[in-house]
Amino acid sequence: MAAAILVEKKKLKHPPLEVHQLGDRVLRQPAKRVAKVDDSLRQLIRDMLLTMYSEDGIGLAAPQVGINKQLLVIDINFEEPETPPLVMINPVIKSVSPKIDTDQEGCLSIPGVFLDVKRPVEVDVAYKDENGRPQRLKATELLARAILHEMDHLNGVLFVDRVENQVALVQELKKQGFAHKAVRSLV
Repeated sequence: MAAAILVEKKKLKHPPLEVHQLGDRVLRQPAKRVAKVDDSLRQLIRDMLLTMYSEDGIGLAAPQVGINKQLLVIDINFEEPETPPLVMINPVIKSVSPKIDTDQEGCLSIPGVFLDVKRPVEVDVAYKDENGRPQRLKATELLARAILHEMDHLNGVLFVDRVENQVALVQELKKQGFAHKAVRSLV
């Protein structure tokens, strides 16, 4: 179910929120469930969307902007102004497909680093929308990957933790000025 919260899909010179980067402790804390969906949360959603579009992202989780809430925004159709973004509050994975695919991922919290990550090609997720209504979505391919990537943020996991090729990981992080010790490998 697409969000009713619409913002102009354009780059702002000064986005409303600051995206925290690899090495910042805020990215490693598990996010807390959102207790109440209200206007202040909807304003945060707007600010997150504006920040995501300004940074050329397709997804952004609240912990990336220093907010410890289970909230994420995704827009894989960022070049289509009429297609609304996806807003997920308190998302819960119900199932994933056994089929796995490897594809390149990047992250607004680790700019300039793009590496291969294995993920399920389908995900079934339950969540609340920006009005607090329960929703369910079965997503495939890029949308499934984006959902799983952003949901990792809610658990303090970054995509670099899932990279299997350690040589490429170390090289790419070093090239962009990030410390490899900030990675918590899951593979």
